[in-house]
Amino acid sequence: MRALGLDTVHDTRATFRALCDAMSRPGTVQHVPGERGDHAVAATLVDHEVTVHTPDESLRAALAASGRLAAADPTDADVVHADGVPSWDVRDLDRGSLVEPSDGSTVVYRVEQVSPKPGGGTTRLHLSGPGVPGTRAVSVGLPAEEIEAVADAQSTYPRGVDAILTAGNRVVALPRSVTLEVA
Repeated sequence: MRALGLDTVHDTRATFRALCDAMSRPGTVQHVPGERGDHAVAATLVDHEVTVHTPDESLRAALAASGRLAAADPTDADVVHADGVPSWDVRDLDRGSLVEPSDGSTVVYRVEQVSPKPGGGTTRLHLSGPGVPGTRAVSVGLPAEEIEAVADAQSTYPRGVDAILTAGNRVVALPRSVTLEVA
């Protein structure tokens, strides 16, 4: 993963820990190594047994060079990477089954901003559910329509998709177990 500016051992371990924190405390902003959080997340989650879809040629090349690129269409991939609003519909991704809900896809969005504070050009979300004391608010650089599509893709809990939003080295997780409301 040197091609992405990441240390295969230390940076992926730090990213894994940040992802564990983000998933267990949905809506909190965590930091990962490097300048591109989406690259760090993909380098951490994707191995030779995990299928991936990404439009990012540098990420595809780095995964291929390390023997970890098992490319798939978005509807069949385990990890689906998007630069902002994707050309495919998140509701069409694999949501797993009642027997194996963990087979649902993980979507990694690269966005312009993730912040606990409201800001220009962002959509304000309110999260509730496991890992969220009461409610938690976060602002993300995705349009409300895409967030509503994510919420719809997560509406069949325990089936659904997990979403990870990255902006620079900042990461916010929206696991399928939470309830999302656009403010």
